[in-house]
Amino acid sequence: MMSTVQAWPEPVIRVQHLSDSGIRVIPDRYVKKPVDQPGAVAAAASEGADIPVIDMEGLSSGDAGVTAALIDQACREWGFFQVANHGVSPGLMARCREAWREFFQLPLAEKQRYANSPATYEGYGSRLGVEKGISLDWSDYFFLHFLPIGLRDENKWPTLPVSCRELAAEYSREVVELCGKLMKILSRNLGLKEDYLLEAFGGEEELGACMRVNYYPKCPQPDRTLGLSSHSDPGGMTLLYSDENVSGLQVRRGDTWITVKPQPNTFIVNLGDQLQILSNANYKSVEHRVIVNSAKERVSLAFFYNPKGDKVIKPAEELVSPGQPQRYSPTTYNDYRLYIRMKGPCGKSQVESL
Repeated sequence: MMSTVQAWPEPVIRVQHLSDSGIRVIPDRYVKKPVDQPGAVAAAASEGADIPVIDMEGLSSGDAGVTAALIDQACREWGFFQVANHGVSPGLMARCREAWREFFQLPLAEKQRYANSPATYEGYGSRLGVEKGISLDWSDYFFLHFLPIGLRDENKWPTLPVSCRELAAEYSREVVELCGKLMKILSRNLGLKEDYLLEAFGGEEELGACMRVNYYPKCPQPDRTLGLSSHSDPGGMTLLYSDENVSGLQVRRGDTWITVKPQPNTFIVNLGDQLQILSNANYKSVEHRVIVNSAKERVSLAFFYNPKGDKVIKPAEELVSPGQPQRYSPTTYNDYRLYIRMKGPCGKSQVESL
């Protein structure tokens, strides 16, 4: 879906440029309200609390039922989990991430060739949301479409480093395949037919898939800002390939923020608002945010697997009963995300107000 807003309301400042300039105090636009700053709410970073880590290799052995049950429990209790032995090549994952890291180290003039606009968000960007004067996050990104094929335009993808386009396409193909496997597992776990969720998204020919590569530069005041403000993902399902050497993702758990510790060669899976709607709130779409630090940069690849924009999304009839009434009114993904795109990351209020 294209936005009706064609241009950013004010000049775009590249966060990496700010970081590299040697500033010691971040501009006011990046300073979060005291209640939203990383230290305002207790964070469980070292007490052993973390999202579940699930070995998908068990699905092809005698432990298939146990593994599926672990995924089901994670979807109901956390809305987040990590998957290991998922079938995507670890070598491909590493090469793709390093190619994107190289992209962000290119001269600014080269990256500016891909500068984006809020019309589609495709390309090199540094802000989400189009309200003038909005609070900004400490991050840059590159956004690209992969599915449906009609939206994919590899001419908008970087030509440098030379391997970037090929790696991005190969990586996206493998992650789409993994998303399809996970959707079947979630469908069966909910007591639905195996292809229910995939068909609800529009099927393989019409569903949406896109990637946002996030670059979080070093920050001189990491306690006053966020790399990405608190939000729940408006789409279907997100697979995040994070940097196992630099923690940044935090997941809300009650009144606490859990700092996720990424494991090597894993994906962090989080359910989006559309799966919470389709599951009639049996599965959770959970608030999360990203913190930054003063010592290390961080690169992550967020892959979004979403319903077709004009597909009506509503709770599955099989999950509605007198004891569990329908929680959400029908909506389309286009209508739903319009609010998110206008406001930028904005917590959980939208899905809870349906």
